[in-house]
Amino acid sequence: DNWNNIRIGMTSISKEDFLDQNWKGWNEPKLITPVGSRHKNWVLFPEKINGKFAVLHNLHNLKKPNSVLVDYFDDFEKLENGEMDFDSPDPQKLPNKKTAWHVRMRSAGPPPLKTKDGWLLFYHATDAAEPQKYKMGAMLLDLKDPTKIIARSSYPVLCPDMWYENDWKPGIIYACGAVIKDDNIFIYYGGGDKHVCVATVPFDKFMDDLKGEADKPLVISKVIFS
Repeated sequence: DNWNNIRIGMTSISKEDFLDQNWKGWNEPKLITPVGSRHKNWVLFPEKINGKFAVLHNLHNLKKPNSVLVDYFDDFEKLENGEMDFDSPDPQKLPNKKTAWHVRMRSAGPPPLKTKDGWLLFYHATDAAEPQKYKMGAMLLDLKDPTKIIARSSYPVLCPDMWYENDWKPGIIYACGAVIKDDNIFIYYGGGDKHVCVATVPFDKFMDDLKGEADKPLVISKVIFS
């Protein structure tokens, strides 16, 4: 309805319908964020944690440093009906705070990826040098308690420096999907709010770098789709 009432909808499709490109197979979306609030980037963990569904709904935990906000539930209807009361501050309204390479964390990107070292989460943030540009960071969350940040990249892992990331809305990269396949990480993202792109990096080397075990930062390869 307006900028202060941006809600998140959840839908699903069967693998068979997806592979057959039967787009009518999508279920009717369920709205899972409350009325009258601005939320754009809640992400579900891809499996239950301690027997419950888990949703990461904010990168800022004002009460507990070096942690994110994760809440648990066992019934999606409670989310849809607004029965879950999450303390989820709007990152746009929070003051700048120097953390790692950035001064402002915007939001999570793709749902977390499960690894043996922790949940791998990519997120969007801005720094003091170029506050108009969205850059991507990475962090590792504890497998059993994903509110805990156990490692964080000390520099942006992806920056909008290609022409197709500055073609329409300058300086914007926005990741929405990530997978680990054939020992590589594939990050699917939008460039300039116009182009569809993918970035790849070897999984083992990236994780060594994230955990502080690499000799130097890695270069992530980029490919434009359209």
